Amino acid sequence: MNNAAIYFERPANEQTLNYSPGSRERKLLSAELDRISSNVEEIPLIIGGKEVRTGKTGKVVMPHDHQHELAIYHLAGEAEVQMAVDAAIKAHREWESISWVERVSISLKAAELLATTYRPLINAATMLGQSKSVYQAEIDASCETIDFLRFNAWFTSEIYEEQPHSSPGIINRFEYRPLEGFVFTITPFNFTAIASNLNMAPVVMGNTVVWKPATTSLLSNYNLMKVFREAGLPDGVINFIPGPGSIIGRQVLAHPDMTGIHFTGSTSTFNQVWKQVAGNIANFKSYPRIVGETGGKDFIFVHPSADPQEVAVAMVRGAFEYQGQKCSAASRAYIPESLWKDIHNRVGEMISRITVGPVREFHHFMNAVIDESSFDNIMEYIDFAKKSPDANIIFGGTGDKSIGYFIEPTIILTTNPHFRTMEEEIFGPVLTVYVYKDHDFEQALNLCDQTSPYGLTGSVFSSDRQALNQACRILRYAAGNIYFNDKPTGAVVGQQPFGGARASGTNDKSGSYLNLLRWTNPRTIKETLIPAREFTYPFMKADTCH
Repeated sequence: MNNAAIYFERPANEQTLNYSPGSRERKLLSAELDRISSNVEEIPLIIGGKEVRTGKTGKVVMPHDHQHELAIYHLAGEAEVQMAVDAAIKAHREWESISWVERVSISLKAAELLATTYRPLINAATMLGQSKSVYQAEIDASCETIDFLRFNAWFTSEIYEEQPHSSPGIINRFEYRPLEGFVFTITPFNFTAIASNLNMAPVVMGNTVVWKPATTSLLSNYNLMKVFREAGLPDGVINFIPGPGSIIGRQVLAHPDMTGIHFTGSTSTFNQVWKQVAGNIANFKSYPRIVGETGGKDFIFVHPSADPQEVAVAMVRGAFEYQGQKCSAASRAYIPESLWKDIHNRVGEMISRITVGPVREFHHFMNAVIDESSFDNIMEYIDFAKKSPDANIIFGGTGDKSIGYFIEPTIILTTNPHFRTMEEEIFGPVLTVYVYKDHDFEQALNLCDQTSPYGLTGSVFSSDRQALNQACRILRYAAGNIYFNDKPTGAVVGQQPFGGARASGTNDKSGSYLNLLRWTNPRTIKETLIPAREFTYPFMKADTCH
């Protein structure tokens, strides 16, 4: 028996590699890109540790070359969904009894495998399958995934160390149980790291999961699953079932043992999931924990004291990195009239140097949006702005889906602060600008706060501390992550715990211990060393005083 008291030190964030020409990491990545591009992978379901092939298949293609097939994947039907649920329930009995130290050891080994052996693989799979540049893949699929796995080990040790006070003659303790049942994880296409964390955060706390991955990120997600298994994850702890959300969701969300949902995706989908849970509430063994990060309409707000160059860089990077397909991407900007001409010129010069193209050509700043549906939706917003008397397309505005789903970086200038593209999430490389009068700073802040139903990220640029304080106060609930003099993207695990409220989710802060607390069901245990042997109390005795 191992009686050691284990404590994991706070880790350092994983350092990004630069992939400069001739570097070792670039050579290894290029070889992996060649290998993956020249093969068609078969992606099965993984249920109870076994590969399951249903014969009903779909295709994984490169978004930047949609005729190039990367993989075929098998889709789950009702029988496979039931198999996955049964496997998760069966594995729960053993997994919950394993020491938390053993659980986080698996997480730490997965991190090491991704940091070393499989770094080129996970980056290449993310680049080709999700159309990310080498830098965007490195900071996501490698660094952030590794950070989640390592920091969660430390957060877990911090949680388990927290114990209640004991009085003389009494021993009190917390037992950190997992939730009673299985967790349903629904992961998005845009971040490989999110796909990893939505599963591994509940897992390190002793839960088992049924995982529905996005079909447009299956190549990287399948490789994550293989890494988890190589790291020692027991069969059935994570059950990987690609397939239609309508079939999987209907079945899983009605199961009595469904005890939690870890979700990242659209607000409309999350609302539907919540309604399904509410409709089945009488059937559940426990009230399900519902944790969701959803949409955003993230802003850059500029005070007249701001530096125009710093603002321009934040606008371009914040709005157009990964084609604006980040939940935190800058989607609307409020700029004072006195700075607009200067910022306009600087942004225009930067956009003139942006190229859009395939991920294998490393010089491109932007690549393709994820699929045809996304392309068509984004272009519909752009076409709407072109036809509106309240808006002008000042940069970009074109797209081409003949080879890949490419859209130019697009900036819309509007005279209407409630213009459609100022309020609705687009999830593409489109930024809408509203120019306000300098003396209307406070009024414009209130507009920013009240315009969108979302509350995810935002940034404020100013060299005036009083202005920053005022903006922070007025925008108190407009963003769960707010940045001073920086773009509204790029949250780092352990540094800027991520999440927003309003229509942006439950704000359970992934990248901190707060998220892990949602996946534990604590039990308080009190032991009295010498129990009472008489039921009466001193106050009950007769008063002998006269």
